[in-house]
Amino acid sequence: MSRAVFYFDLGSPYAYLTAERISALFAEADLEQPEWQPILLGALFQRLGRDSWGNGPRREEGMAEVERRAEAYGLPAVSWPDPWPGNMLFAMRAAIYAKQTGRAVSFALAAFRQAFAAGRDLSEPDNVLLAAASCELHPNAVQKAATTDGVKAALREATDEAAERGVIGVPSLVVGEQVFWGDDRLEEAVAAAS
Repeated sequence: MSRAVFYFDLGSPYAYLTAERISALFAEADLEQPEWQPILLGALFQRLGRDSWGNGPRREEGMAEVERRAEAYGLPAVSWPDPWPGNMLFAMRAAIYAKQTGRAVSFALAAFRQAFAAGRDLSEPDNVLLAAASCELHPNAVQKAATTDGVKAALREATDEAAERGVIGVPSLVVGEQVFWGDDRLEEAVAAAS
Protein backbone atom coordinates (compact mmCIF):
# COMPACT_ATOMS: atom_id res chain seq x y z
CA MET A 1 0.00 0.00 0.00
CA SER A 2 1.20 3.53 -0.74
CA ARG A 3 2.33 5.79 2.07
CA ALA A 4 -0.48 7.51 3.98
CA VAL A 5 -0.86 11.26 3.39
CA PHE A 6 -1.83 13.74 6.11
CA TYR A 7 -3.47 16.83 4.59
CA PHE A 8 -3.44 19.92 6.79
CA ASP A 9 -3.85 23.69 6.90
CA LEU A 10 -2.18 25.65 9.71
CA GLY A 11 -5.38 27.58 10.41
CA SER A 12 -7.27 24.45 11.47
CA PRO A 13 -7.37 23.71 15.21
CA TYR A 14 -8.52 20.16 14.53
CA ALA A 15 -5.51 19.68 12.24
CA TYR A 16 -3.36 20.95 15.13
CA LEU A 17 -4.82 18.28 17.40
CA THR A 18 -4.09 15.59 14.81
CA ALA A 19 -0.60 16.92 14.10
CA GLU A 20 0.31 16.61 17.77
CA ARG A 21 -0.71 12.93 17.86
CA ILE A 22 -0.17 11.43 14.41
CA SER A 23 3.55 10.65 14.50
CA ALA A 24 3.34 8.82 17.83
CA LEU A 25 0.32 6.78 16.73
CA PHE A 26 2.03 5.72 13.50
CA ALA A 27 5.20 4.85 15.45
CA GLU A 28 3.27 2.83 18.04
CA ALA A 29 1.63 0.87 15.22
CA ASP A 30 5.10 0.27 13.69
CA LEU A 31 4.04 2.01 10.47
CA GLU A 32 5.94 4.21 8.04
CA GLN A 33 5.35 7.85 8.98
CA PRO A 34 2.74 9.57 6.79
CA GLU A 35 3.61 12.25 4.29
CA TRP A 36 2.63 15.69 5.64
CA GLN A 37 0.98 17.64 2.81
CA PRO A 38 0.07 21.31 3.25
CA ILE A 39 -3.03 22.48 1.37
CA LEU A 40 -4.91 25.78 1.29
CA LEU A 41 -8.20 25.07 3.05
CA GLY A 42 -9.76 28.35 1.89
CA ALA A 43 -9.17 27.38 -1.75
CA LEU A 44 -10.56 23.90 -1.10
CA PHE A 45 -13.67 25.41 0.51
CA GLN A 46 -14.06 27.80 -2.41
CA ARG A 47 -13.88 24.89 -4.84
CA LEU A 48 -16.48 22.92 -2.85
CA GLY A 49 -18.75 25.87 -2.03
CA ARG A 50 -18.19 25.46 1.72
CA ASP A 51 -16.95 27.62 4.60
CA SER A 52 -15.23 27.07 7.94
CA TRP A 53 -17.30 26.16 10.95
CA GLY A 54 -15.33 28.96 12.62
CA ASN A 55 -17.39 31.43 10.57
CA GLY A 56 -20.72 29.78 11.34
CA PRO A 57 -23.32 29.41 14.08
CA ARG A 58 -21.49 26.45 15.67
CA ARG A 59 -18.29 28.43 16.27
CA GLU A 60 -18.48 28.52 20.10
CA GLU A 61 -19.47 24.86 20.29
CA GLY A 62 -16.57 23.87 18.01
CA MET A 63 -14.07 25.94 19.97
CA ALA A 64 -15.20 24.34 23.22
CA GLU A 65 -14.80 20.88 21.65
CA VAL A 66 -11.25 21.69 20.48
CA GLU A 67 -10.38 22.89 23.99
CA ARG A 68 -11.87 19.74 25.55
CA ARG A 69 -9.91 17.47 23.19
CA ALA A 70 -6.65 19.34 23.75
CA GLU A 71 -7.04 18.83 27.50
CA ALA A 72 -7.93 15.14 27.03
CA TYR A 73 -4.81 14.66 24.86
CA GLY A 74 -2.58 16.31 27.46
CA LEU A 75 -1.81 19.32 25.25
CA PRO A 76 -1.42 22.89 26.52
CA ALA A 77 -4.64 24.85 26.96
CA VAL A 78 -5.74 26.23 23.61
CA SER A 79 -5.00 29.93 23.19
CA TRP A 80 -7.02 31.20 20.22
CA PRO A 81 -5.33 33.60 17.80
CA ASP A 82 -7.17 36.81 17.03
CA PRO A 83 -8.55 36.88 14.44
CA TRP A 84 -9.45 33.25 13.95
CA PRO A 85 -9.94 31.96 11.35
CA GLY A 86 -7.42 34.13 9.56
CA ASN A 87 -5.81 34.41 6.14
CA MET A 88 -3.40 31.46 5.89
CA LEU A 89 -2.03 32.08 2.39
CA PHE A 90 1.49 33.17 3.43
CA ALA A 91 1.65 30.52 6.18
CA MET A 92 0.68 27.75 3.78
CA ARG A 93 3.17 28.91 1.16
CA ALA A 94 5.79 28.80 3.91
CA ALA A 95 4.62 25.27 4.75
CA ILE A 96 5.10 24.23 1.12
CA TYR A 97 8.63 25.66 1.17
CA ALA A 98 9.32 23.85 4.45
CA LYS A 99 8.20 20.61 2.84
CA GLN A 100 10.44 21.24 -0.17
CA THR A 101 13.40 21.58 2.21
CA GLY A 102 12.54 18.46 4.21
CA ARG A 103 11.15 20.32 7.23
CA ALA A 104 7.39 19.83 6.76
CA VAL A 105 6.80 18.18 10.14
CA SER A 106 9.03 20.42 12.27
CA PHE A 107 7.72 23.60 10.65
CA ALA A 108 4.07 22.55 10.84
CA LEU A 109 4.33 21.63 14.51
CA ALA A 110 6.13 24.90 15.31
CA ALA A 111 3.52 26.94 13.41
CA PHE A 112 0.56 25.07 14.92
CA ARG A 113 2.00 25.69 18.39
CA GLN A 114 2.51 29.39 17.59
CA ALA A 115 -1.17 29.57 16.62
CA PHE A 116 -3.00 27.36 19.11
CA ALA A 117 -0.68 27.09 22.12
CA ALA A 118 0.70 30.66 22.04
CA GLY A 119 -2.33 32.34 20.43
CA ARG A 120 -0.29 34.08 17.72
CA ASP A 121 -2.05 35.06 14.49
CA LEU A 122 -0.44 33.25 11.53
CA SER A 123 -1.97 35.88 9.22
CA GLU A 124 0.96 37.98 10.46
CA PRO A 125 4.10 36.92 8.55
CA ASP A 126 6.34 37.62 11.56
CA ASN A 127 4.60 34.85 13.53
CA VAL A 128 5.11 32.43 10.63
CA LEU A 129 8.77 33.43 10.43
CA LEU A 130 9.20 32.72 14.17
CA ALA A 131 8.03 29.16 13.52
CA ALA A 132 10.34 28.92 10.51
CA ALA A 133 13.36 30.12 12.48
CA SER A 134 12.70 27.55 15.20
CA CYS A 135 13.27 24.76 12.68
CA GLU A 136 16.29 26.37 11.04
CA LEU A 137 14.55 27.91 8.04
CA HIS A 138 16.01 31.35 7.44
CA PRO A 139 13.25 34.01 7.56
CA ASN A 140 14.59 35.77 4.44
CA ALA A 141 14.58 32.49 2.51
CA VAL A 142 10.99 31.78 3.61
CA GLN A 143 9.80 35.26 2.65
CA LYS A 144 11.43 35.02 -0.76
CA ALA A 145 10.21 31.45 -1.39
CA ALA A 146 6.61 32.39 -0.57
CA THR A 147 6.59 34.77 -3.53
CA THR A 148 8.00 32.33 -6.10
CA ASP A 149 5.88 30.83 -8.85
CA GLY A 150 7.15 27.36 -7.92
CA VAL A 151 5.86 27.52 -4.35
CA LYS A 152 2.57 29.13 -5.40
CA ALA A 153 2.03 26.43 -8.04
CA ALA A 154 2.95 23.62 -5.62
CA LEU A 155 0.33 24.82 -3.12
CA ARG A 156 -2.35 25.07 -5.83
CA GLU A 157 -1.45 21.62 -7.19
CA ALA A 158 -1.47 20.01 -3.73
CA THR A 159 -4.88 21.53 -2.97
CA ASP A 160 -6.30 20.42 -6.32
CA GLU A 161 -4.88 16.92 -5.87
CA ALA A 162 -6.42 16.69 -2.40
CA ALA A 163 -9.83 17.61 -3.80
CA GLU A 164 -9.45 15.04 -6.58
CA ARG A 165 -8.65 12.39 -3.95
CA GLY A 166 -11.89 13.18 -2.11
CA VAL A 167 -10.55 15.45 0.63
CA ILE A 168 -13.30 17.87 1.73
CA GLY A 169 -11.62 19.37 4.79
CA VAL A 170 -8.71 19.06 7.21
CA PRO A 171 -7.34 17.20 8.94
CA SER A 172 -7.66 14.39 6.41
CA LEU A 173 -5.60 11.25 6.24
CA VAL A 174 -5.65 9.36 2.97
CA VAL A 175 -4.78 5.69 3.30
CA GLY A 176 -4.85 3.92 -0.05
CA GLU A 177 -8.16 5.03 -1.56
CA GLN A 178 -9.81 5.79 1.79
CA VAL A 179 -10.17 9.34 3.13
CA PHE A 180 -10.43 9.75 6.90
CA TRP A 181 -11.62 13.30 7.60
CA GLY A 182 -11.45 14.69 11.11
CA ASP A 183 -9.33 14.46 14.22
CA ASP A 184 -11.82 11.93 15.59
CA ARG A 185 -10.96 9.50 12.76
CA LEU A 186 -7.19 9.43 13.28
CA GLU A 187 -7.14 6.12 15.16
CA GLU A 188 -9.39 4.57 12.50
CA ALA A 189 -6.98 5.76 9.79
CA VAL A 190 -4.00 4.27 11.64
CA ALA A 191 -5.89 0.97 11.93
CA ALA A 192 -6.59 1.04 8.18
CA ALA A 193 -2.91 1.74 7.47
CA SER A 194 -2.03 -1.32 9.57
